[in-house]
Amino acid sequence: MSSAEDARKRIEELRALINYHNYRYYVLDSPEISDAEYDQLMLELKHLEAHHPQLITPDSPTQRVGAAPLEAFGVVEHRLPLLSLGNVFSGDELFAWHRRVSNLAGEEGLDFVCEIKLDGLAVALTYENGSLVIGATRGDGYRGEDVTLNLRTIRSIPLSVPRNAPPRFEVRGEVYLSRAGFKRLNEQRAREGLSLFANPRNAAAGSLRQLDPRVTAQRPLDIYIYALGYAEGAAVPDTHWERLEYLRSIGFKVNPHNRLCRTIGEVQDYYREWAERRESLPYDADGVVVKVNSIEMQSRLGTVGHEPRWAIAYKFPATQGTTVLKQILVNVGRTGSLNPYAVLEPVSVGGVTIKQAALHNEEDIRRKDIRIGDTVIVQRAGEVIPEIVGPVVSKRTGNEQVFSMPSHCPVCGAEVIKPADEAMHRCPNSACPAQAFEKLKHFVSRGAMDIDGIGEKLCAALMETGLVNDIADLYYLSREQLAGLERMGDKSASNVIQSIERSKSRPVSRLIFALGIPHVGSETADLLASRFHSLDRLAQATEEELLSIPSIGPKIAQSIVAFFRQEGNQRIIRKLRQAGVRLAEEVPAEPTELPLAGLEFVLTGRLESFTRQEAEERIKALGGSVGSSVTRKTSYVVVGKEPGSKLDKAASLGIRQLTEQQFLEMLKGSQPA
Repeated sequence: MSSAEDARKRIEELRALINYHNYRYYVLDSPEISDAEYDQLMLELKHLEAHHPQLITPDSPTQRVGAAPLEAFGVVEHRLPLLSLGNVFSGDELFAWHRRVSNLAGEEGLDFVCEIKLDGLAVALTYENGSLVIGATRGDGYRGEDVTLNLRTIRSIPLSVPRNAPPRFEVRGEVYLSRAGFKRLNEQRAREGLSLFANPRNAAAGSLRQLDPRVTAQRPLDIYIYALGYAEGAAVPDTHWERLEYLRSIGFKVNPHNRLCRTIGEVQDYYREWAERRESLPYDADGVVVKVNSIEMQSRLGTVGHEPRWAIAYKFPATQGTTVLKQILVNVGRTGSLNPYAVLEPVSVGGVTIKQAALHNEEDIRRKDIRIGDTVIVQRAGEVIPEIVGPVVSKRTGNEQVFSMPSHCPVCGAEVIKPADEAMHRCPNSACPAQAFEKLKHFVSRGAMDIDGIGEKLCAALMETGLVNDIADLYYLSREQLAGLERMGDKSASNVIQSIERSKSRPVSRLIFALGIPHVGSETADLLASRFHSLDRLAQATEEELLSIPSIGPKIAQSIVAFFRQEGNQRIIRKLRQAGVRLAEEVPAEPTELPLAGLEFVLTGRLESFTRQEAEERIKALGGSVGSSVTRKTSYVVVGKEPGSKLDKAASLGIRQLTEQQFLEMLKGSQPA
């Protein structure tokens, strides 16, 4: 730059550009430049500010991180109290709240705004003359902690707003940690030997109350703005819905799932929808918030105690409960892993009676300090698999027992080993009956060879009677042998034999996955099949060849080589070959010659024409790829019945959506209309 004036102009230009791209990336999820281009803008700004330190301002994007640690939090007086909400737990209670509000308002025709109730930490952000000046926690509702420097590290919070914003105003929002971010944070803390956070809300609160903002900056915190507290010096809309849209227009991140409801019946529909879909959200939610839309009516209704009359939290059914841990038992997995699990006093959580819960491994039990006899907090993880969050230490009597893994396999009696680089204890006996049983269950499962009609009970019967000793024995069964089993008639036996016969032609990738090679999941199996095209070629691969494949590291490569060296596994492959199981496939055309080459698809909802697995295989066979989540790299989102949150993400990013019929036409070679 030739002068300080030129530097000032370029700094202002860079700040505006970076703020704009932060908004596109962190709020709209619709970036316009690459990460590398963004980094170049930030690098140039840092360079200019380093040479012209007198031009550094608090709202510069470079000032989000790096502030010196605070000695203590200051106190912020909330100009308007941040009130807590009253709760209702049923439709009857919701309608009773509606009747009270309608009677107090003197009218029946109220409309409402419904919002997802995030399980996070409420904050208030004050802006003056376009810049963020104060960020505070809710505290007791009247006085909160000054965490401005920490809040400035959250990239979805704008440090400055457009000039047409009010000269002074306050917005209110919920700081939260996504489930994925929470998992990564706890995994890192476990590696460092630190105590684990109990849930995402605690993790978000702990992250926001760090005395050193540089620590907060390393945590993947996010925010949704849910209200305008007050505004001075400019007119603002007079309904809550319009205010949310206004805040969105000046750069704030507002939840896209908010909905304007004209009747209390529509509110109930919104609640039912999200009570069912809550697990599709990337963050924890414990209910929905219902607010009277009219700001003037909110003012008239006022508050009672510490709660506004004009809003209510309609809570979802509980997903946590407390009960007593009676025993810790251990089962043996298909790879020999010893998997502890908890036997519980039965407890109802979210309408489901839970008697057992996962414990993962001994290190997990130690970290959580879970003991036999403890009163424990149980939750339904993903609404399906129960797990123990931790003990209620205050209820301990002194009679609780510390758990230790057994020294010998509980099934075959072999001495247990624990590899130095693994968290799991293992039974090293490959002939262990428990391993053979789990391998058989895995081999016939939907994602593997998909042999219909063979479930857990039939697997157990086949092994107990000696008809099956390893997975290859399935292909030598006769209808007469099956029909002779308990509860297995001639028709059922014929259906199973037909399903076994159909499985012989499954793709090689499915067979690789079905073999149960340690550390080889379905995606890795796809990579291996696309590289080697046959089981024989894979069996001859060296570690060096395997390591040259993206996503395959030393542990997976060593596991594959070791698997195919074992005589027992070689014998099984010989039996599969003799039975006519497909072990190789034709080398496909170069990907660039295939019709879907270079296209990435994401599937959401239930398809009628084929299963999810079949759809993915069709896409891959035509040169396309399948993504697990919607990103800016996604080409198409295929929408089936009852789609999940991926549909909303696709809409926000402007990703092309295909109906199932359009998808079928594309598979046949036609472009969608």
